[in-house]
Amino acid sequence: MSDKVRIARQFISALPFSEALNMSLDGLEDGIAVISMPYDARLVGDPRTGVIHGGAVSALMDTCCGAAVMSHPSNPGGTATIDLRIEYLRAAKPGQKITTRAECYHVTRSVAFVRATAEDEEDASPVATATGTFVVEGAK
Repeated sequence: MSDKVRIARQFISALPFSEALNMSLDGLEDGIAVISMPYDARLVGDPRTGVIHGGAVSALMDTCCGAAVMSHPSNPGGTATIDLRIEYLRAAKPGQKITTRAECYHVTRSVAFVRATAEDEEDASPVATATGTFVVEGAK
């Protein structure tokens, strides 16, 4: 296991909220992270439909974007969210795992830029997309 994977797993497990959502690191490479969250009835936002609350999807996307920044080759340390814009495109299918893939596509001395997509297991169209900026820790 690489140091970056170990650090990303520690990052996720150190966040009680991520643990509560049962997030799992599924992939990590230079500037790209994939994190999933299984369906959990305790996270339902609409009891009539069984659809997962948008806040849980938002947390998944934020965590995945942070992991992507931390895995970028030019990032010297940790990170924190400056801004995260999420566009919810459709409801996730009840009962299905949601997976987010985030890519840190540009890093300056103090800010990293990320985009992400969240999908469920069935539909080819995304549940949500996100763009964000993150602090690059250790920047001078």
